[in-house]
Amino acid sequence: MSSLFTPVQMGAVKLDNRVLMAPLTRRRADANHIPGDLMAEHYAQRASAGLIIAEATMVTEHTSAFVDEPGIYNEAQVEGWKKVVDAVHEKGGKIFLQLWHGGRASHPDLNGGRVPVAPSAIAITNDEVHTPEGKKPYTVPRALEDNEIPGIVSDFAKAAEYAKQAGFDGVEVHGANGYLLDQFLRDGSNHREGPYGGPIENRARLLLEVLDAVAAVWGDDRVGLRLSPLNSYNSMEDSDPVGLATWLAKRLNDYDLAYLHLMRSDFFGIQQGDVVSPVREHYKGNLILNMGYNHEESAQVVADGHADAIAFGVPYIANPDLVERLQQGAELNEADPNTFYSSGPAGYTDYPALQSA
Repeated sequence: MSSLFTPVQMGAVKLDNRVLMAPLTRRRADANHIPGDLMAEHYAQRASAGLIIAEATMVTEHTSAFVDEPGIYNEAQVEGWKKVVDAVHEKGGKIFLQLWHGGRASHPDLNGGRVPVAPSAIAITNDEVHTPEGKKPYTVPRALEDNEIPGIVSDFAKAAEYAKQAGFDGVEVHGANGYLLDQFLRDGSNHREGPYGGPIENRARLLLEVLDAVAAVWGDDRVGLRLSPLNSYNSMEDSDPVGLATWLAKRLNDYDLAYLHLMRSDFFGIQQGDVVSPVREHYKGNLILNMGYNHEESAQVVADGHADAIAFGVPYIANPDLVERLQQGAELNEADPNTFYSSGPAGYTDYPALQSA
């Protein structure tokens, strides 16, 4: 049997297999960022994953970085997420919610004119944002004052409580891909002075405060963390990504997290380096790897002990029964990028499973 299909204990949660569904923004929430029946159907279709990590979900109102992404900052959203969680649990699945603040990736046109916040007043420059009026450049964010940062931490803690009310099995803190916590971590986007800027231990302060707050709600062993030290998405860079990854790997041993979820490379291939080896060497907990793994490489990586599980992104868009397809060596459906961020069921709930393929 492939190493991917063996059980694994992730903190307090036992997973039936090591084929995990990575968090994937799909912009299918109903009005007011409330998850609806369509999202419940989508996630339930994928319940055979060892663990579903649900998409980036706003912990704070007026921080939308997409259109129609979900939130977890009010009771109506909790009720919507309950539908999703119940649908997954009814199929025997397990699901964590990814807690997220967009930071400078947010846009005034999506948030009632409110200027986004960030560690420093530096805009994203290598892309444009989708707005109701079409694609527009990102705006220059407002640098957060030190005395505003406890409010951010509080928002993550409240969102963690809401996620618990919704019945999730745990939560993942989003510290990757150029969103707020990652913006603080990396020196390309964090030019602050004071307690949240400068050396790594200061730039990591907000992330660690968020982990402390979320773990106080859930317990460390139902909390995961996602990092992407190399990824240049959202104009991100760091002068020493391997050093950053190594420092974090060591520091995170102070927690007993369910897992650390590491993106191994850069979407655009701009930043190069090996962050997996130092993280595996220094981090003592469960390690999930992500980005571009196929079945053969995934099985080998897990068998060799380089990771405890693999998270799949695009393959899960097109293959609701990815676990079964990999087990049987079946052909995979091809994902249609044109429907990644569209609306409705097309390209979301209509990919065929094996029995109907």
